Amino acid sequence: MRKRVLYILLLWAFADVYFFTAVTTLTANAVAHWAYWSVDILIVLGVIYTMLGRSMGRAPKAISWVMALMLLSAVPKIIGTPVLLIEDVVRAFSGFPPRSVWVSELALIIAAIPFLGLLFGLTHGRHHYTVHKHTLYFPDLPEAFDGFTLTQLSDIHAGSFTSEKGVNKGIEMVNAQHSDVILFTGDLVNNKASEMDQWIPYFARLEAPLGKYSVLGNHDYGDYTQWDSEALKAANLVSLKNVHQQIGFRLLLDEAITLNKEGQTISLIGVENWGKGGFHKYGDLDKAIANVPDSQFKILMSHDPSHWEAKTLEHSKHINLTLAGHTHGAQFGIELFGFKWSPIKYVYKQWAGLYKQKDRYLYVNRGFGFLGLKGRVGIWPEITVLTLKRK
Repeated sequence: MRKRVLYILLLWAFADVYFFTAVTTLTANAVAHWAYWSVDILIVLGVIYTMLGRSMGRAPKAISWVMALMLLSAVPKIIGTPVLLIEDVVRAFSGFPPRSVWVSELALIIAAIPFLGLLFGLTHGRHHYTVHKHTLYFPDLPEAFDGFTLTQLSDIHAGSFTSEKGVNKGIEMVNAQHSDVILFTGDLVNNKASEMDQWIPYFARLEAPLGKYSVLGNHDYGDYTQWDSEALKAANLVSLKNVHQQIGFRLLLDEAITLNKEGQTISLIGVENWGKGGFHKYGDLDKAIANVPDSQFKILMSHDPSHWEAKTLEHSKHINLTLAGHTHGAQFGIELFGFKWSPIKYVYKQWAGLYKQKDRYLYVNRGFGFLGLKGRVGIWPEITVLTLKRK
């Protein structure tokens, strides 16, 4: 991970220096040149400040601003620089004449496109909710559940919200799907249960005729903030579990429940957070599924998608569908005309959308909220609607 960050910083530095040649071609104004570098110097100082804050056990509130400014500075220049590189290849065969003004203008125009896209994402993207609908077919789905619909939410991160209007928009969009159940796959808060206080009335309005169910995510345990004592941390988790109840969600903690419809049943299983690498492995799939018959149709809620390949796929009991979140799609990327890319793909093999292996499905929700970066660029907040059909 550190190497990837280093490569990104080196790429930014290269693009910064190179793009400056276009600026000097278009203007000799010393103030403009000074302003160009002053912005980047301030961003670098901000990066150093946030890194020092983290190493000292603090997470400076400035981190979201620093991340936003880095994106606004780096991405447009990186995208615009290839135009200048192509021109330099041509110039190399002509004895390097002065850079063409029109090429520099073209580089600036190309850079302006992602800049405006980033600006929209950082100012309006956090509540630019998108409904993703998929129909999945299963040979062993009980007939009564043919056409069964579920809405999945994940990664609410209530501690990041500031707009009641924006959150209310998302709640109304969820209810407008009229799904049979609503399933939430973890990270209700950033760190503390109290972050939900303002938002309880909003999420309590979510409606589903066959119920609302949830699991915990890695942020829900309070592991990423300092506590005066372990007792306070434990009390916070108890409070958070109570919040799930207050908003009408049945929290599943390494357990399974049965959904009934017209005399037939499917199993809904929920595990505590289990993640690869440095993430805690609280979840116990064996315990959760112990009393579920092998022949039963099964839906598993597990916050971290890495749990799927590590445990779920190889489990002796066939789990038809797993629902996860956690990645946020990095809140930054591109999804256009079937093409999908985000830097998070280099960390998680399954990072957004639908995956299938061995007749078992995984769906990774891109997240309802946001964390760190106070916005979303290209990877919009998601409301997932899955329709289950019998083959």
